[in-house]
Amino acid sequence: MKIFITGIGTDVGKTVASAIVTEALEADYWKPIQAGDLDNSDSHKVRALVSNTKSVFHPNAYALNTPASPHLAAAKDGVRIDLNKIVETKVENHLVIEGAGGVLVPLNDSECVIDLIQKDHKVIVVSRHYLGSINHTLLTIEALQNRKIKVAGIIFSGDENKATEDIILNKIGVKCIGRIDNEPYFDANVIAYYADKFRDNLLNL
Repeated sequence: MKIFITGIGTDVGKTVASAIVTEALEADYWKPIQAGDLDNSDSHKVRALVSNTKSVFHPNAYALNTPASPHLAAAKDGVRIDLNKIVETKVENHLVIEGAGGVLVPLNDSECVIDLIQKDHKVIVVSRHYLGSINHTLLTIEALQNRKIKVAGIIFSGDENKATEDIILNKIGVKCIGRIDNEPYFDANVIAYYADKFRDNLLNL
């Protein structure tokens, strides 16, 4: 499988979810575009959280210096993100691909993160509970569906909010892979715990 993980916005738990999915499937991991925090990038974080020995971590296609929207970070570095130069590595393993921010985050003056998603990708949306998250989740899924991109599943992040989860799942008819609680910290043991919980649902995507 090739699993593309996106979120309903920034800081919703996409990287932790990516680590869990990578660990559960012993998959390879790739973040095509990293903007800012290059010494402690999302690739570094996922590598530190994954404990299996099978996963391979592939280099970013673009590693940009400024923590900002990729189009702006690229401009500050004097480059333009070219989707033709973002070439997916051919792997014999499952591959987890982590997007940047939400699906309509701009990469350049005409393309967004959603344009990175290919026909053979299974898309997982990470939704975090906050006031307005229902709207952001439904808008994200509608944007994907408008592009004829099927959403394979959703991961909820944060303490349980049954009313929110129920209405989202009822409206979109998408499989819930699981929920990541507000843990006091995330380390390899916590990631492995969630990997065990999510594995069956992931294998049945």
